[in-house]
Amino acid sequence: MTRAYLALGSNLADPLQQVDAALRALDALPDTTRVATSAFYRTPPYGPPNQPDYLNAAVALETALAPKALLDHTQRIELEHGRVRKSERWGPRTLDIDIMLFGQLSLNTPRLIVPHYDMYNRAFMLVPLLELAPDAALPDGQALRDLLARLDASAIRPWRS
Repeated sequence: MTRAYLALGSNLADPLQQVDAALRALDALPDTTRVATSAFYRTPPYGPPNQPDYLNAAVALETALAPKALLDHTQRIELEHGRVRKSERWGPRTLDIDIMLFGQLSLNTPRLIVPHYDMYNRAFMLVPLLELAPDAALPDGQALRDLLARLDASAIRPWRS
């Protein structure tokens, strides 16, 4: 079994309901157990400013799935929850699930980059992740708390519906 950390986000179609449903779908994955879930956070949009705030969270999974199989499942869950992939990056979405870390694996393929290619610039990913794994580090040994210390996380607040 491998410990994987996922980031969840939503800012459309009742984000709290979207993330709750995503957690139930993750619980149904084969050969996988959700072992921890962070608090839910309200974060300003990353990208185009004229969109609602996001609900962001992180989950820790123990999984026997291969990274690409986990990606297939998370993308299926996104689609089942109304995710539409558009050419505009970082726009509003019903549900986004990203694999942040997959054990100590480093992987760079056209479909999947692990660790997540830009997590070190995204406080909205690091804050919930560090809640679950305060001593987490990238495969190269960089402590994630050191990366977060370089970012502005002042706008991240607890989610209250």
